[in-house]
Amino acid sequence: MSEWERSSTARVSAPSQPRKLAKVPFVELADGRLQGVVSSGSDIARVYVSSVAAGSYAFACSTNNNRPCGGARGSFCNHIQTLVNEATLQFGVQRVARYLRVEVADGELRGPAVTAAMADTRPSPADTKAAAPVFSRFLRHLAYLELAPTTAPLPEMQWFPPTRQAA
Repeated sequence: MSEWERSSTARVSAPSQPRKLAKVPFVELADGRLQGVVSSGSDIARVYVSSVAAGSYAFACSTNNNRPCGGARGSFCNHIQTLVNEATLQFGVQRVARYLRVEVADGELRGPAVTAAMADTRPSPADTKAAAPVFSRFLRHLAYLELAPTTAPLPEMQWFPPTRQAA
């Protein structure tokens, strides 16, 4: 059994390039969307939960208190553009484009190419129901950062079935 199989932590793939964690502390490709948490440019205590749906590019952006973003009216706001740019740094342009089903020109290795390709299709605002689960996962990730590294089991992970030990 390898070391990571005995650990209570999961392997995390390294970002393709360094990211600005203060600007976008949480980004994920999940639930058919690129989604994450983006810090406000004007208020340090405010964050926005932004998402873009794969294929349709329907987007949503609201504060953690479900107040709609004033800039996301008919087109991508700065929060969504920042989210896409940081996602391409984290996962790479090709992976983000493939996940969102965006066609980018060969050799395009930056996030603005992905945003521009989606904006050409005139995306529409989406339902904001995804904001609560995304923000909840972000808060859960923050709680894990406060834990000391250990190989002991985490109580909330006890629902995983036990693995068979080799005899």
